[in-house]
Amino acid sequence: MKLITAIIKPFKLDAVREVLTSLGVQGLTVTEVKGFGRQKGHAELYRGAEYTVDFLPKIKLDIAISSGHEDEVIEAIIEAANTGKIGDGKIFVSSLEQVIRIRTSEEGDEAI
Repeated sequence: MKLITAIIKPFKLDAVREVLTSLGVQGLTVTEVKGFGRQKGHAELYRGAEYTVDFLPKIKLDIAISSGHEDEVIEAIIEAANTGKIGDGKIFVSSLEQVIRIRTSEEGDEAI
């Protein structure tokens, strides 16, 4: 089992969700986060005053999937979230040691 964590631009959330649903991904956790990478924020004007935005709004997706499906899920996220511009985000893949569904006590792939 794998945990895929993707950091994407907020306006790409619907496109990513749609492509993941079409692949049969049933569970998805979405968190609004702020951060920066190479983009390092940007300057904005507000009421005539310029100020620096150090942390940019992003969306963090956590997706638990069965092993063997990670490549197609990763490729789908890349395709749906790509704008070709700096700040498109990152994808992290981790191994899941154990997954348990609270309601039924199912474990492993059945719990996903």
